Amino acid sequence: MKPSIYIAASGALANQFRMEILANNLSNLDTVGFKKDQAILRGITPFNLLSENLYIAPRFQSQSPFIVYAPTLVVLDGTTSDFSPGQLKATNNSLDLALDGSGFFSVETPEGIRYTRKGNFTLNQKGEIVTEEGFPLLGEGGKIKVGGGEVAINSKGEVIINGSPVDRIKVVDFPRPYRLKKQGNSLFVLLNSKIKEKPAEGVEVKQGYLETSNVDPVDTLVRMIEVLRTYESFQKLIQATDESMAKAINEVGKTR
Repeated sequence: MKPSIYIAASGALANQFRMEILANNLSNLDTVGFKKDQAILRGITPFNLLSENLYIAPRFQSQSPFIVYAPTLVVLDGTTSDFSPGQLKATNNSLDLALDGSGFFSVETPEGIRYTRKGNFTLNQKGEIVTEEGFPLLGEGGKIKVGGGEVAINSKGEVIINGSPVDRIKVVDFPRPYRLKKQGNSLFVLLNSKIKEKPAEGVEVKQGYLETSNVDPVDTLVRMIEVLRTYESFQKLIQATDESMAKAINEVGKTR
């Protein structure tokens, strides 16, 4: 079996995974606080199974990368989230909150504290501010209970009920690059327990706003077209290699 067919197959499979990631990004175009994913690719040398990083370089002035396959095989080594901010959209809902700057809301889940930029909060039956999934938003004093009063939240995150402050929303940040992993519903979990959260600096809480997804639909569609063309190129290479092997088997050495 020619090595080129393995190279082509690994490249086709890697681009199939890239397409799935791009398609998932596009499907979350309207998801509040969604952060798009990017593929992490690495090369594998089949003889000694030593892995090497792929060189990923910008294509001219665009953000679309091209991939130089330095090792023999290329595989998907996971994904990473792009934490660039989305645009802020006014909703005039008092429980819709957005962060203008770096940082995350802290919410309490059955699995522990999780972090999010998704700010479309609501009230539960206890009068606590919670996520759509029912996870309590945390303040400096714990769960934020507002009852049925008029809620006002200033840029510092102070929660004011009927003119009286009751708590301050806990907005935290982490050293870059973020060691956070997606856990669904726009929630993130901290991967390294040695990294400690810290109060976010230079961030404003915007009441009556939501942060939209940071997915650029035009850029994503362009990337999908590029990935499709790359996949088709590998597919043609597989077909050409297979045909040359068949020809060699059937014709080479044939007596005339």
